[in-house]
Amino acid sequence: MKEIQMLKDGNRKYLQAKKEIGDISEAIREDTCRNGQHPYALIITCSDARVVPEAIFQAGIGDLFIIRVAGNVIDNHQLGSIEYAALHLGVNLIVVMGHTHCGAVDAAINHAPEGYIRFITDEIRSAIGDETDPYKASCLNVRRSIDLIESSLVIQLDEEEEGLRVIGAMYDIKTGEVTFLDE
Repeated sequence: MKEIQMLKDGNRKYLQAKKEIGDISEAIREDTCRNGQHPYALIITCSDARVVPEAIFQAGIGDLFIIRVAGNVIDNHQLGSIEYAALHLGVNLIVVMGHTHCGAVDAAINHAPEGYIRFITDEIRSAIGDETDPYKASCLNVRRSIDLIESSLVIQLDEEEEGLRVIGAMYDIKTGEVTFLDE
């Protein structure tokens, strides 16, 4: 799938870059204002400040539709945004990207947070069960989010009719490398 290759190529550039990022020029701002956005992929990832999808994939304005939420968990709000991107923007690739050293996954494994944080850790706990290895738990959490996305009837229909793909990925915050899990 060409969209996956575009992400891989962007990540390879990122691994070698010092300050480069995709097109953020005045011209692209004007073009996307005039002609709308046409992202080639949707990335659902954690809110962690060390995870910056536009930089990780060397993408510019209008290239990626990004949904960020701690622990990259999925609820109805995220599903609505995903359906919007698939139906109205023509996105054919949805990537759920977890990452190493995730604080939300660590909290789900090792702590009992209170308040609204608990909504996130409870969701992660339902994904990981008794898993205590942080990397494996993060992968299980990505898989659960994929399953929730694919339970959407709209997404199922787009997968059948439009060739939409939903895949998982893990970002290593130390090396900067993205590993795609579902190829």
